[in-house]
Amino acid sequence: MSVKAKRLIKKIISYSGILFFILAAGMLWWQLRNYSLSDIIFAILNIPLANLVMSCFACMLGYLTLALYDFLALNYVGGHVSWWKWMLAGMLSFAISNNAGHAVVSGGAIRYRLYTRWRIRGGDIFKMLTISGFTYFLGASAIVVISYFLIPHSMFDDSIGASIGINTLFFFCLIPLLAYFIVSIIFHKKNIKIAKLEFQIPSIQMALTQTFLGIMDSVLAGLVLYFCLTPFVEIPFPIFMGLFAIAQSTGVFSQVPGGIGVFETVFLIGLPDTVDKANIFGALLAFRIIYYVLPLIGMGSLFFIYERWLRSRMKRWLNEAKEKIPTKINRIKSEIKNRK
Repeated sequence: MSVKAKRLIKKIISYSGILFFILAAGMLWWQLRNYSLSDIIFAILNIPLANLVMSCFACMLGYLTLALYDFLALNYVGGHVSWWKWMLAGMLSFAISNNAGHAVVSGGAIRYRLYTRWRIRGGDIFKMLTISGFTYFLGASAIVVISYFLIPHSMFDDSIGASIGINTLFFFCLIPLLAYFIVSIIFHKKNIKIAKLEFQIPSIQMALTQTFLGIMDSVLAGLVLYFCLTPFVEIPFPIFMGLFAIAQSTGVFSQVPGGIGVFETVFLIGLPDTVDKANIFGALLAFRIIYYVLPLIGMGSLFFIYERWLRSRMKRWLNEAKEKIPTKINRIKSEIKNRK
């Protein structure tokens, strides 16, 4: 492939995110055109405190699960750091990439900054990013495939585009999922070379662990929204989870930061027309605040505290070194003088 072709593909991918965002914003406005901002704010305030607490608890467990992505990836490359370090790196990088989008770039930059300090090589960090990406994709794909058989397809009868999209998404997730497991069984322990780096094909046990972690991540993220949603609409959890997984996957593949607009649009399309969509959108906003904004503030604050602590520690080391170096020089000079 020529350099011009590669640049063209990169531009298409980059601008596709903007296009999806504009389309999603327009569709979202169409869904909510009959509701005022006060209706939506009122809906958020109507969510019971107990439901908000359960949403926050599910969010906390969800980010702990995301941190395990890094633990699994570290084991894959043979890296060793303290437990609090991989937890900080995992939760912080996902808190940023969930909001900013383009996880490899945004989350990868944070991981690189932290893990290089902890003596993990750049090549191994790239391998970790790859394994984490596959972990998410396996879990999300498994949820979409399971959800395809749980959701009544009559929900999307009014939208031909939605029906085509769901069927396409199903096969898009099923084929790579099966391929990953087949490759893990047949070619385990063999190496493949990507960008001058050698990757060992994961075992079937690791592939199953990756899938389990990815599923747990999606289910816990779904619970955050489910607890916000149940005061306004009765929906069985398996059907809800299917709709959530499809909306979330569509948001991720759209390349829009946080899937904003795309996720909400797909989710609202899947709900009956009889529901009060102002209430639903209020629940979706509460979900965004709990799952996206609060972790970003919390983990960002911890990262700031860690950076300040690290700088003060380095400053103390430098001051101690400045005090010790002249003393050592004088001692060496006196030893040389005595020898003479």
